[in-house]
Amino acid sequence: MTELVPGGNVPLPGGILTLRVPGPFDVSALITDDSGQVRGDGDFVFYNQPTASGARLQGEQLTIDPLGLRAGADRVTVVISSADPATPLARLPAPTLYVTGPGSRALARFTPSRPQRETVLLLAEIYRRGGAWKLRALGQGYADGLAGIARDFGVDITEDTSAPVEAARRGSTAAHSNGRAGQVNSVPGTDGFLGLVNSARARAGSPPVSLDARLAAAARVHASGMAARRVLSSESPDGTSVYQHVTSTGYAYLTVGEHLVSGPRTPGEFVEYCLSSEQSRRTLCDPAFSQAGLAYVADRSGDLYWTALWARPFSPGELARTASEVLALTNAERTATGLRPLSVDPLLTNAAQAHSDDMVARAFYSHTSPDGTQPWDRAAAAGSARRTIGENIACGQRSPAEVVLGWMNSPGHRANILKPAFTHIGTGLAGGGRMGTYWTQLFGA
Repeated sequence: MTELVPGGNVPLPGGILTLRVPGPFDVSALITDDSGQVRGDGDFVFYNQPTASGARLQGEQLTIDPLGLRAGADRVTVVISSADPATPLARLPAPTLYVTGPGSRALARFTPSRPQRETVLLLAEIYRRGGAWKLRALGQGYADGLAGIARDFGVDITEDTSAPVEAARRGSTAAHSNGRAGQVNSVPGTDGFLGLVNSARARAGSPPVSLDARLAAAARVHASGMAARRVLSSESPDGTSVYQHVTSTGYAYLTVGEHLVSGPRTPGEFVEYCLSSEQSRRTLCDPAFSQAGLAYVADRSGDLYWTALWARPFSPGELARTASEVLALTNAERTATGLRPLSVDPLLTNAAQAHSDDMVARAFYSHTSPDGTQPWDRAAAAGSARRTIGENIACGQRSPAEVVLGWMNSPGHRANILKPAFTHIGTGLAGGGRMGTYWTQLFGA
């Protein structure tokens, strides 16, 4: 791993990059071309707009797929600010950027000098030189905050407190609730929510969902936390994710989705907002979901904070069906290149499932378990005598198609899927943890 200083750079490998800034910071990204200017609002990735082509923000973690960026983009600038607008950067620990590549390989680390008067810090940039991508450490601050960002990058910053906002924002210290804050209202199907949702799903060709009390309870807890802090976030201040709120109710799932929204005043307005954008509509109408839960909470000023949860409950049969879909998609990629399909190995399956379960239970994401065991150790512990072992892992993907596509877009994972020597495979999937879903493929020969 390379320790960077301001102005230092390091070449990047192909594949998806993960950038993480732990601590009480909000992470943002600006996507630009040769002009150094954003092309439009869609080039600014931040807590209220967490995705763009080739970029995805989840809490303190930003993933960048350079090959997936919009046409003409040749630079991504990583920006941080205080997660609590009332706390200046000078009162926070010096931020540290950790950069990893495919296979969780540590690539670089950068800790700039502690900011003084600055309220926003340009931490680093990923940029293209010829056909290669590099990372450069920056450490440039702005005392005038987002206004400075707007001036230099062409971002149009507006405030519209009446508009609904959907986000996946990291938790932060904010105003405490009083007055109406904490007045929780779970939304039953009798006041129209379920009918509106299932009508939209029917138009999309998806089966109806039913309400589940455990999902509604988890939604209540999460919405209460957002209203108390008056911030949209996928995590509570203690780091508990919305998905962990779900599993803490005893609800086990195979796949999960969420809407975190503020602004709508009625269930009808909430559903209308969820249908107003392609990504949000895709979640509401996803045919994989069969159950839902909804809650809203008023903050001290009367603004409503909504949490909707969508899930398919766990069952052994559904897990086997999901693993079969992953296998079919994986074998389709192999046969397309003239390779023989893989066969299911029950021992590898047991080891893969155990690793996914372990990543959720012990809150880690790595090929190396906290006790130091590696994929081949886990395969052997499950009773496998195969001499060659490979492993793919992934987290956060909601479907077999999404996870296999992600692996195929990553050179290291793709190499495992298309390795001619491999003959057998096991697949594991567990729901929960900070990222919601944890996938494992274990290959053997």
